[in-house]
Amino acid sequence: MRWLTVLLLFFLFVPMGAMAAEQSVAVTFDDLPFAAVPREDDAYLSAMTRKLMDGLRESSVPVVGFVNEKKLYVNGKIDQDRIELLRTWVQAGFDLGNHTYSHFSIDKISLEMFESDFLNGEIVSRQLMKESGRPLRWFRHPYLDVGKSNEEIVEFHNFLTARGYTIAPVTINSSEWIFAIAYVKAQGDMIMAQQIGEAYISYMNDVFAWAEKMTIGLFGRPIPQVLLLHANSLNADYFVQLAAMIRKRGYRFVTLDEALKDPVYFKSLHVTGEDGESWLERWSREAGLRPPRPPSVPRFVLQRAGHVASSMDRDY
Repeated sequence: MRWLTVLLLFFLFVPMGAMAAEQSVAVTFDDLPFAAVPREDDAYLSAMTRKLMDGLRESSVPVVGFVNEKKLYVNGKIDQDRIELLRTWVQAGFDLGNHTYSHFSIDKISLEMFESDFLNGEIVSRQLMKESGRPLRWFRHPYLDVGKSNEEIVEFHNFLTARGYTIAPVTINSSEWIFAIAYVKAQGDMIMAQQIGEAYISYMNDVFAWAEKMTIGLFGRPIPQVLLLHANSLNADYFVQLAAMIRKRGYRFVTLDEALKDPVYFKSLHVTGEDGESWLERWSREAGLRPPRPPSVPRFVLQRAGHVASSMDRDY
């Protein structure tokens, strides 16, 4: 019977998630219809969007795309071609989400102004989702800033709930946007662009390892992660390689709905944390821990991007 005693002790003291050790990730894209591209003419944006959609389909990855509706306007007038870019996401079967109209931080303006900007940011997206027979139901905070106080966090959460929204968390964030700027500036230099793209995949591998280590330290088991990316030319060209790297790490891709079924996402988020921090980092602070330093962006990428601040700056 010794084996039974050992087995019982195993079940009692080893977390269930650690036994299964299955890793999954939901992929989300911010700043639709586009971010950090070489130029903003509609023909280029359409080609970039189609290429990104092709990569998502080839990799069989479900995503949610978060929209800044201010980007639908050119010279003060709404641009139908840019609305078509969003319709491309919807027709591909992906959900749109509200990322506010102007991408203001809730920490930098009044809650009343933020809620007004939020409402301006759902007009076109809600109609496009309605055309597809689906509701507009996801919201993501710009810069991942959640509010200046617990009272403001609760008040805005109630505002969202009343309008049928669910907050989309982020557990894996990065300085991917710096790579995207560098990649834009390298257009015309194929060798440099390729070096930046390859460095991006290597860097994101390190970011996943960083998030995994933090996750095990907090929960003793894997959790479904939520990855934040941006709709840019870098991901249009390199998403297939990125998805392959993530699968090689043992992940399967899941919907945001499926990821948020994990009870870890029922935890309180009433922790302001630092600017741009992920939910993992906020949970670390809530537990009285100091989040580990994220991976650094290679110096040559920072130089190409013209980024003079810290390599760990993150902008959402």
